[in-house]
Amino acid sequence: MKLTILSYNTLFAGRDGTDDRRAAAQIALLNARQPDIFLMQEAKGLDANGGAWLYQMEAQTGMRGFLAIAPTTGQHVAIFIRAPLQPIAFVSDHAHFHHALATLKVALPGGTRALTLMSAHLCPNGPAVRRREASYLAVQAAADAFTLLTGDFNSASPHDPEPADFDALPAHHRARYLAEDGRTADRSVLAQLEAAGWVDVGFALGGAGVPTVPTAEFTGTEFASMRCDYVLASKPLADCARSYEVIRTPATDWASDHYPVLATFDLPR
Repeated sequence: MKLTILSYNTLFAGRDGTDDRRAAAQIALLNARQPDIFLMQEAKGLDANGGAWLYQMEAQTGMRGFLAIAPTTGQHVAIFIRAPLQPIAFVSDHAHFHHALATLKVALPGGTRALTLMSAHLCPNGPAVRRREASYLAVQAAADAFTLLTGDFNSASPHDPEPADFDALPAHHRARYLAEDGRTADRSVLAQLEAAGWVDVGFALGGAGVPTVPTAEFTGTEFASMRCDYVLASKPLADCARSYEVIRTPATDWASDHYPVLATFDLPR
């Protein structure tokens, strides 16, 4: 069974006040790429007005959505799935995360195996907080299960070069990413997750070093050019990974400050 997943930090769900042009571009991308699973970060406002925007996204994409509320920041996370995937259980965790963590267990066609999906958005404020959040994610990389963890980790990878424009960031933004030496980008969060058994699919398939932030229309803001959005998989699922892509198009250049990440898996039946 081929499975396509798309992970995307949408920057306030693609809305700037009443201007929803970015949201429309994001929906167009989902409909063009037709992922089986969409893992969303910064799903801001999808709970408002009785979940009107959530239901609108479901209607426009033909996917079913599950929303994890981030009560402190409002930067919710969400997971959308497409038939024939069927939900088994959904858990929202904001107690252990700066924003929230969405975890959805789904039944794969045939009913012989389940897949656990996790959409994460780690704290932007510093590596120490992110390492604490990562400790809750580390234990989920069971070597006998199909588990997928994606999202915005606000962290550099041990496999990627130093961001070329890191020194150009204003000090108050650069401090959010600094290692203990006070000079280089911290890589401890991803190193911690990989040590626990998570496999960096982008690195495994040759995508390390391809930045996911900032997009062309959001340069000179709060990011150095780096990969901070990841597709991580448990070892059994990572063995099924077939492709990985950072989607860089004229539309994604402005639809968010992050580029979306797409990966495909070929699962045994």
